[in-house]
Amino acid sequence: MDALLPILGGLLLVGGAAFLLLGGLGLVRMPDLFNRIQAGTKATTLGTLLTLSGVACLQPAWGLKLLLIGLFILYTNPLSSQVLARAAHRAGTEKSSKTMVDRLAEDTGEK
Repeated sequence: MDALLPILGGLLLVGGAAFLLLGGLGLVRMPDLFNRIQAGTKATTLGTLLTLSGVACLQPAWGLKLLLIGLFILYTNPLSSQVLARAAHRAGTEKSSKTMVDRLAEDTGEK
């Protein structure tokens, strides 16, 4: 069991780093602000949680602190991205030409 935890921790760290890298790539590749927010948020949330899990496997004494940090990130990342997207929508940020449906505009009665 003692040899398994460092291996699992290393794999979780590598998986977290891969998701964070893909999130950064999504910020560059996505066509508009709304897609960038979505790609960045989902990838960084999962990547950070995997990284924190890997550190918890390598340093079990830090487990409670890392759990609290993970819960904070799990609640704040999606909420902050939703608030940023609503603010950008309200400010009239241009959408990609590939955007077919705008559910927020439908819900608020905009054109």
